[in-house]
Amino acid sequence: MNKFSAYRIFEENGQSAGRFVELSLDDLDPGEVVIQTHYSSVNYKDALAATGAGKVMRRFPCVGGVDAAGVVVSSSDARFKAGDAVIVTGYGMGVDHDGGFAEYVRVPADWVVPLPQGLTLFDAMAIGTAGFAAALSIHRLEQNELRPENGKVIVTGATGGVASLAIQMLAQLGYHVVALTGKDSEHDYLKSLGVAEILPRKELVMGTHPLEKAQWAGALDAVGGETLAWLTRTMRQDGVIASFGNAGGIELHTTVMPFILRGVRLIGIDSAATAMPLRREIWRRLATDPSTGLRTGLRPQLLAQVAHSVPFADLPQVFPQMLQGRLRGRTVVGIK
Repeated sequence: MNKFSAYRIFEENGQSAGRFVELSLDDLDPGEVVIQTHYSSVNYKDALAATGAGKVMRRFPCVGGVDAAGVVVSSSDARFKAGDAVIVTGYGMGVDHDGGFAEYVRVPADWVVPLPQGLTLFDAMAIGTAGFAAALSIHRLEQNELRPENGKVIVTGATGGVASLAIQMLAQLGYHVVALTGKDSEHDYLKSLGVAEILPRKELVMGTHPLEKAQWAGALDAVGGETLAWLTRTMRQDGVIASFGNAGGIELHTTVMPFILRGVRLIGIDSAATAMPLRREIWRRLATDPSTGLRTGLRPQLLAQVAHSVPFADLPQVFPQMLQGRLRGRTVVGIK
């Protein structure tokens, strides 16, 4: 196979630095399945890795990109054959195993998910790790008895990729969704996704008591830090929180009071390490249209509204925009 283009991340003078390079398959990490990448996507983790803004890389050099969707070129594993449309997200992709920002990827067969019926390869990356994390969060909240009739569900960091998709999924399931956002200009966008109420961050009064006014039956938190601590204090009895992000900080200062007096549950969401049986189930739900009447369906019906695409050559321009909070929704990278 001839050389192909890849966006590889190096360590230079103690800092991460990414750039386009020409590679061959022999340069890629080992794996049983070779995939021609049609699309990837840009996640917050990708921006941290490519710029060095966060210490997420576990080895250098490494092709970036935690997501890939494409077509199998070759496979030494009987579960996959040339021509199969597949998805790979998470695991070590783009962190300690060459990832999806390349025209070809090679991965262990155990990481590969067949593209579910009902999704295109573009759809799969418009959803990507972000949508998978959103769906996994909802799945875990449901396992902890969250139902629409329980009360309001708040989503923080509401214009981000995970939150934008989570809002759609929750609204489609009949939840009363409240969006917490610092972007006043995006209120109409959030309402178009199904938000019932908007809480501007500048109007948020967090309080200082171990327990504040009980407001939320459920919460999906992309922010962490002070915001997550405030959520623990404002959950209703038996409220449940899914934590999947740290855009506002990694420390959590709270007390045991919400947990022992209100029965609040805090669930960590690690989408990268999700076991394959559950991973396939989540992707099945993501491919199922809720309008069919199946309550399990989580396919976002407004994907085109939250996803925009960029050519592979423009990938480096996306990272600083994402870190500066200048993007909304999902960025899909067209590679093939």
